[in-house]
Amino acid sequence: QVQLVESGGGLVQPGGSLRLSCVASGFSFSAKIMRWYRQAPGKERELVASITGSGGTTDYADAVKGRFTISRDNAKATLYLQMNSLKPEDTAVYYCKVRYVAYWGQGTQVTVSS
Repeated sequence: QVQLVESGGGLVQPGGSLRLSCVASGFSFSAKIMRWYRQAPGKERELVASITGSGGTTDYADAVKGRFTISRDNAKATLYLQMNSLKPEDTAVYYCKVRYVAYWGQGTQVTVSS
């Protein structure tokens, strides 16, 4: 069965960086489009970034374009999100997800504050 374990969140000052990781198991990781979502307090969950199975194509929400980079290591079945120039509005719980699969991991909290 699908399992996704996110990590790497924490407290960071505005302008700082964090790298999130998502270790996947229970499915053919390299064959699947993977996505990062986030949910801020009191807000709907939103799509942040997506990446094709080969890693050749990526897409980003306008709010993070130019600051965040999604990548993957298929040999390690791991998805990454490099977040630079963080802003307070990036504060949220971040989740990775397999496209078309109704499963959510526990997420990892990112807090951007001085």
